[in-house]
Amino acid sequence: MGISGKRRRLLSIAASGATLTILSTSPLRVAWGETPSDPRKIGVIGSGHVGGTLGRLWVQAGHEVMFSSRHPDELEGMVQQLGTTAHAGTPRDAATFGDAILLAVPYGALPQLGRDLSSVMAGKVVLDACNPYAWRDGEAAQLAMQQGSGVASAHFFPGTRLVRGFNSIDASIVASEAHRQPPLVAVPLAGDNPGALAVAASLVHDAGFDPVVVGPLRAAREFEPGSSLFEVVLSAAELRQRLGIAPSGQ
Repeated sequence: MGISGKRRRLLSIAASGATLTILSTSPLRVAWGETPSDPRKIGVIGSGHVGGTLGRLWVQAGHEVMFSSRHPDELEGMVQQLGTTAHAGTPRDAATFGDAILLAVPYGALPQLGRDLSSVMAGKVVLDACNPYAWRDGEAAQLAMQQGSGVASAHFFPGTRLVRGFNSIDASIVASEAHRQPPLVAVPLAGDNPGALAVAASLVHDAGFDPVVVGPLRAAREFEPGSSLFEVVLSAAELRQRLGIAPSGQ
């Protein structure tokens, strides 16, 4: 079933022992009154294919975005094209700037980033789009394969509200299929914090995709590299069917 931009389905999130119902109208509202789809500041750590593409989509959706690199001057051309709500900075600048953070770097970089930045990211929503590969990411990948990438990523960033998402579809799909005619491409999410899941779901929607909450962080195994759902393009209805998740509102 497709999604209308005017009337969206109910999205039910069950995590951390609580059930959260989000009304996907505009603005998206959480049960206790938070409005995660309000314009927000987003820090993008890793501004390559995934981070750069998602950051552009969020700027176009009305958010203020800081793209980051160890060499932020290399990003100036991009941010000038995007206008006054786009900025360039270092990873620490982006972590400090954003009330929501996108991680889009090689997975092996996460332990050091966590040591460097967790203190300034504490309490923030962190959307982790990084994937572990044994051939590239060393001990970090080994831990992710043992514990699951969601649990391992949260270990690297203590004190944050981490959600796994945008790791399971290729960057080329993010670029080409955003805001396509319904049914939209589904983006699975996993997280332990209901409020963080609500914010992540709204950012998925604002980027032009359909969020599907799979479960807590341990459920991120369902859509990480090597799983049957990795880099598979599905609608929300198809994804729920594959996972055995009841349709929204049931």
